Amino acid sequence: MGLGISGGGLGVTRFLVEQGAEVTVTDLRDATVLQPSLDELGDLPVRYVLAHHREEDFRSADLVVRNPGVPRESRYLALAREHGAQIEMEMTLFFRLCPGPIVGITGTRGKTTTTLLTGALLSRQYPETVIAGNLRVSALEQLPRITATTPVVLELSSWQLEGLGEAGLSPAYACVTNLSPDHLDRYGSMQEYAQAKKQIFLHQRPERGDVVVLNADDPIVSAWANEIVTDEPPAWFSTKLDRRQIAADVGGAAAWWDGEVLRWQDERICERQDLQIAGEHNRANVAAAVALAKVFRPPVANAAIRGAIRDFRGVADRLELVRAIDGVRFVNDTTATAPAATIAALETIAAPVVLLAGGADKLLDFGAMAETIAAGVRAWEANQGGASVKAVLLLAGTATPRLASALAAEHVDPDATFDSLEAAVDRARELTQPGDVVLLSPGCASFGMFVNEFDRGERFRQIVAALR
Repeated sequence: MGLGISGGGLGVTRFLVEQGAEVTVTDLRDATVLQPSLDELGDLPVRYVLAHHREEDFRSADLVVRNPGVPRESRYLALAREHGAQIEMEMTLFFRLCPGPIVGITGTRGKTTTTLLTGALLSRQYPETVIAGNLRVSALEQLPRITATTPVVLELSSWQLEGLGEAGLSPAYACVTNLSPDHLDRYGSMQEYAQAKKQIFLHQRPERGDVVVLNADDPIVSAWANEIVTDEPPAWFSTKLDRRQIAADVGGAAAWWDGEVLRWQDERICERQDLQIAGEHNRANVAAAVALAKVFRPPVANAAIRGAIRDFRGVADRLELVRAIDGVRFVNDTTATAPAATIAALETIAAPVVLLAGGADKLLDFGAMAETIAAGVRAWEANQGGASVKAVLLLAGTATPRLASALAAEHVDPDATFDSLEAAVDRARELTQPGDVVLLSPGCASFGMFVNEFDRGERFRQIVAALR
């Protein structure tokens, strides 16, 4: 239910066909929109019901696999349950079938970078490590290469965790990077959103020796230590607290920054100059990955961790340097779909920025983002150099008027609003000079002008590549 256009439904469809299931794929979008996904499935023996759902399909199904984008409250799912169907998601099927130890990572920000870096750290000692989950990589299709000793590193979204919670499933190693408002168009409150994230550890198994890694610097996440269900104390990561503070306040082992040195307990892991990714938020991501690598059994050796950190160059679509033209850097941060992510980007870039922001609404508060932008504008106007905001260009979308109002309240006047990303990039280039950065960091979702945030990032790359 919900084939999707980002590859989410492809792996589970192929997997079910391979198991001999009689598969119906149903999606509210029509074949024109879904054509890339349909092409990927080729001539598989699948029955398609597109542009609508049929009640009879749900009445007769033995198993319904819902895409994470399908709301739990769907009347079709209720109908399937009434008629005895088992409701699953790709991730719940995977957890039931996976023989190897699962490392699950979630959070509002940083989960992709932390997932990929954790996979890189584990791969140094366990070359067979599998990385999948909310990365447009099907976990189910990796099953043939997974044994009882294969580490499996998964990025898990709140929507995937909803399904895992309903099924009573959590990974053996769980990590929460941070928590801030997001997806409030889907969740009724911040508390409901937080409850979805908690599912990553609420169903861990004490008899398996499961462990959770939490952010000691995040007041919401750190308080969850009182809710862990395993016998193992939580492990921690921090960029602000030293080991003694963590031990005194919350107990447990920790990866923490001792000035310019990252330590696991008293062990020296690496130095800040070893990191190839910039920003305070990435120092936290590195610490989280190190904590996971050290609590994994057997733990990854320090030399292997250090080598992987030195080789890790970051992630596409996250503060990704696309190109430098005439001394101007074009940076793609399209996965900044919430204000907190844009704030982190602006705090990371030590240069005058022409910011491209705005897009689809997730009912998030733009107040803090507007304040950060306003501080950057004042820094530019005062000719202070370094991090500053030279101009703000808005991309049309349902959230953009609210963002514009928040900026107006901070006395920031955007240059213009654009219905075309290409026109926005052209205008941004007109406003720049050598040393400046054109930053796509929208602080909003992408739907409307783009298929998703990855489509937005790819379009940005194409436009920048075509510039002379």
